[in-house]
Amino acid sequence: MMLRPSVLIVSSLLVAVALSSCTTSKSGGSGGLFSRKPSASAAFITALQGGIAGRSGVQLSDSDKQRALEAEYRALEGAGVGQPVVWSGRNVSGKVVAAAPYQVGSQNCRQYTHTLSAQGRDTVTRGAACRNSDGSWSPLG
Repeated sequence: MMLRPSVLIVSSLLVAVALSSCTTSKSGGSGGLFSRKPSASAAFITALQGGIAGRSGVQLSDSDKQRALEAEYRALEGAGVGQPVVWSGRNVSGKVVAAAPYQVGSQNCRQYTHTLSAQGRDTVTRGAACRNSDGSWSPLG
């Protein structure tokens, strides 16, 4: 069966559109297929300054730190009150639970807990963060 040139062009365009939403990055950023700059969400995650998982005392690999921070960001940004955001990595997993939002001046803030499970032990760390005007979250304390 021979395809018409117009069918091949449309098929090629569909593949190109589908690939344009894919991302690749050695640093864990999620810019576009040919982008060299990290996505806005990477900057938002960086603004968490290591999050509360970084203060837990649990040793995390770089990829596990990234997963933990992404979970903290997702919990702060949009999880319902008490709704866990779960993540897992190599020999460690975590669960982030955010409390109800509250106001500090003009900023929306949330308290949250991050439970890290590693080597058969659970470590619970508590903290709070406030949302900045650019959409990033800054930890309190």
